[in-house]
Amino acid sequence: MSKAAIFTVGQLNAEVRQVLERGFGSIWLIGEISNFAAPGSGHWYFTLKDERAQIKAAMFRNANQRAKVRPQHGMQVLVRAKLTVYEPRGDYQLIVEHMEDAGAGLLQQRYEQLKHKLQAEGLFAAEHKQPLPSEIRRVGVITSPTGAAIRDILAVLKRRDPSVEVIIYPSSVQGQSAVNELLFALQRACQRNEVDVLLLSRGGGSLEDLWCFNDEHLAHALHSCPIPVISAVGHEVDFTIADYVADVRAPTPSAAAELVSRDQREVLQRLVQLDHRLQQHWQRQRSFLQQTLQHWQHRLQQQHPQRRLQQNSQRVDELSARASAALQRLQRQTQQRFSTTQQRLQSLHPQRQLAPLQQRFAQLQARNNQAIQQILKFWQQKHAATLQNLQIVSPLQTIARGYAVVRSEQGELVRNPEQLQDEERFSVKVAEGEFWAKKSSADTAE
Repeated sequence: MSKAAIFTVGQLNAEVRQVLERGFGSIWLIGEISNFAAPGSGHWYFTLKDERAQIKAAMFRNANQRAKVRPQHGMQVLVRAKLTVYEPRGDYQLIVEHMEDAGAGLLQQRYEQLKHKLQAEGLFAAEHKQPLPSEIRRVGVITSPTGAAIRDILAVLKRRDPSVEVIIYPSSVQGQSAVNELLFALQRACQRNEVDVLLLSRGGGSLEDLWCFNDEHLAHALHSCPIPVISAVGHEVDFTIADYVADVRAPTPSAAAELVSRDQREVLQRLVQLDHRLQQHWQRQRSFLQQTLQHWQHRLQQQHPQRRLQQNSQRVDELSARASAALQRLQRQTQQRFSTTQQRLQSLHPQRQLAPLQQRFAQLQARNNQAIQQILKFWQQKHAATLQNLQIVSPLQTIARGYAVVRSEQGELVRNPEQLQDEERFSVKVAEGEFWAKKSSADTAE
């Protein structure tokens, strides 16, 4: 045997541990607990066994704090664990990561399988859900007549709307006979067809306690029920197959009672609002009728024979007055025309015509002189303003401030030295005169 194949005990245990952990990973086991111990460290130590074998197991504190059950001797549990070796003693053992009651685990598996099956059959589809009636006066309740659920439902209905009538279809809600009793109660409610809505209800409990509401036959019966069904089973976190099939799911029995009842205070407030609207409508109708009555009274008065006689008599008086006034106007107009003709004859005398013409000529001459003076003054002012503007924009004004105008021999304005060639002459105009210069090779003028 070569020395390379020789292990120490510690090396062997370490090698075996690595092989087990890499080869298995996380596994699920079901077994019975024995030799359970929970020391002060908070860790759990126990043996998991069946009728043929056993294996040691440990569940450390950070994992067992999330466990849904506390192990007890003889309890059947379902665990998820990793296979390892405790090297100091060479013990082959499990490190448990998750633990649950084996019975609950199997029930949960059956629940999920039935849920997927019924969903595939379309029992949960929204298009099959019936809406709740807008007016609910009679409620049927399928539940235990002595349970907490019916007490909660009756208390809520009494507080919110005592006028709602309740019919109880009694049934067990837990145990072996519960499914058959629930089916019988549902069948009787459908046959009698005496309620507006059905409440399927019970209080909270474990998965086993609520298991009768996860029955496939009950699910199909709920799906075919012609009466809208509200499922109110367990607490808000509890979901059963009945919750998925029912037309409406309520988180608690009390919540279901609130769904089928209207708060008296809301009803009273609604009645007050309706009364107010009715009063307003009556006032508007009354005002409209009064106005209509007054309108017809006025029309009747206008068409009364006595009224017509008064109107005709008044019309005769008006025509007589208008004829008299017309004669008086004709007389005045004749007198005015005679006076006007007489005045015009007098005004046509030459002596009378000359004086007004002389006065009119003098007025026109004065107005003409005044107009000429105003026009002359206006053009003088306009000329002065124009001259001032020309001086402002005049290049000479710019040159007078020290600037110069540079032109080439061809008379073109020079804005950039690059426009001139070396030794080329150019003129420079300043305020007091003009002189010629020449561009040197060093770009300086002479």
